[in-house]
Amino acid sequence: MVSSESRVVAGLKDHRSPALAVWLALLACAAVALPTLIAFNVPPSATFFNQAAAYVGWGGFLLVLGASMPSDAWSHVSRAATLLAAMALLLVLAFAGSLWRSVPWSISLSAMGTIASAILAIAIGAAATRNGLGDDVFTALCIALVVAGVACSAVGLIQVFAPAIPDGEWIAPSAIPGRATGNLRQPNHLSSILLWSVVAAVWLGERRVLPRAVAAALALLFVWGVLLTGSRTGAIGIATLCVWGALDRRLSQRGRHVLLAAPIAYALLWWITASLHSGQQAIGAGARVSGGVFESYNRFEIWANALKLAATHPWLGVGFGEFNFAWTLTPFPGRPAEFFDHAHNLVLQFAAELGFPLTLLVLGLIGHAAWRALRNALADGRTSAPTSRLLGPPSGDDSQRSGSMQRAAFVIVLMAGMHSMLEYPLWYSYFLLPTAFAFGLCLERPAPDARPGGIAEVNVTRPLVLASMLLMLGGTLAVYDYMRVVVIFAPPPGAGSLEQRIAEGRRSVLFSHHADYAEATTDEQADGSMSVFAGAPHYLLDSRLMMAWANALEAHGETDKASYVAARLKEFRNASADAFFAPCGSYKAVVTVPSTAPGPVPFQCLAPSRPLRFEDFR
Repeated sequence: MVSSESRVVAGLKDHRSPALAVWLALLACAAVALPTLIAFNVPPSATFFNQAAAYVGWGGFLLVLGASMPSDAWSHVSRAATLLAAMALLLVLAFAGSLWRSVPWSISLSAMGTIASAILAIAIGAAATRNGLGDDVFTALCIALVVAGVACSAVGLIQVFAPAIPDGEWIAPSAIPGRATGNLRQPNHLSSILLWSVVAAVWLGERRVLPRAVAAALALLFVWGVLLTGSRTGAIGIATLCVWGALDRRLSQRGRHVLLAAPIAYALLWWITASLHSGQQAIGAGARVSGGVFESYNRFEIWANALKLAATHPWLGVGFGEFNFAWTLTPFPGRPAEFFDHAHNLVLQFAAELGFPLTLLVLGLIGHAAWRALRNALADGRTSAPTSRLLGPPSGDDSQRSGSMQRAAFVIVLMAGMHSMLEYPLWYSYFLLPTAFAFGLCLERPAPDARPGGIAEVNVTRPLVLASMLLMLGGTLAVYDYMRVVVIFAPPPGAGSLEQRIAEGRRSVLFSHHADYAEATTDEQADGSMSVFAGAPHYLLDSRLMMAWANALEAHGETDKASYVAARLKEFRNASADAFFAPCGSYKAVVTVPSTAPGPVPFQCLAPSRPLRFEDFR
């Protein structure tokens, strides 16, 4: 392996050779673009292969960067210390979730691996800037984002205007008819990728990697793609691009005009699209955007619930990774009907799971890092016009100006942060790792003696190189481990009995909770065995699992707990539970004893005889 790697990098030692730039761009495409384009997935996860591809791809990209810097490069990234400390604290809390709480180790280990990969991306990004490679690696990242944007835009256009073409193998059918959802199957995810692509296109135009006219045309395409998603988060992002263009006087006039015109282009493209294609496919995005910001917006309900959870558990929270478990098993009569597994707001997620003291500490560290990154973005970049500044007077010669890499990288982080206030994109590796890497790039300044160069002599004992190899290996082994549970839900010919497949799935290191779910919800679970409920409810409690759990509790003589779980299920008003509650009369009635019920009263019709909390079910 070492000799093979040595042959690869032998031609990259001369920093004037284009070989390093080509390799960085190709690896960046594998890390950033490829994960957004995988349509094929198998249950139980609709995005697992996308995320696994991101881990492996980023491992390769970071491996080359780690090999291109001195062996002690990671030890000089002091400005990134606060962000790394925040991530290290989250790593410890994920570990504590299984050590001192009731989170299954399979879930905690998955979270720990994800956080560790983000720490690596931050450290290498910061070290790259410190060692004078920041502009080069950010250019590679932007090339990958533009490639991803072009491909994702093509997928979105097909989903909206030719919905019969997607087959689920190469192009995923739209998850929401009439709206572009991309191969990631979520309109907000597609819109965020395309917003990043606009930033990347503008940057490449400023660096003259792309002709500025081409960069402007690509930005227009990406804005159209955002429109077709019908994402309100995307519309906010379009406005943010306009603000960037208004404030950053270091950009060229054409670059600023592209950004300032983004909202106008969004509105014009909406009108043109509706005029040229007035059928049902065009109505989806338009109806979503025109339906009003607050109409059917259940985020406010889940935010209110999360805040109440935080207020009732202010010191230590409900536990890292336990939001869904605690929220589902806490009475919220006016709760949203969906089964949420996140608070859809990063601040509220931390507050509910970690408690206020740790949340303030984590957010304080991240906020300090963000302030330092912003200061770097506001400072002069390494440009040919060192006297011009953000909000300062532009220089007279367009050809002598270039936007700071750290400003563009900061906008990428800002976009991810804004998305995190409305959803949970950072729980997906294909968002987390680019954000972490861009954040790292923002946090350092080039050392006075930094000398951009090619790949140094390879030494696999370097910490950054070794860690990158482990990331590639971990992503690859995760695929093998995932296939252990795939056979439960999508068995190939000759896969064996369901019992055998579940037994194989429970041997999975990272996904055994899926096997617990399968066993808990099968018809064979009639004996009320409780062992599988030690893990399955901590991943995602849904109606099927709650009914099975309630029946198992009743079979074990724990009628109060069974009635409590049934009462929480009834709050979701889920049609799949109609038969379960049929003996109780009106499905929407308050859980109580029906006055006309003949014979013994079913447990799901009873209110618990004693007060219970979600902690009683750990």
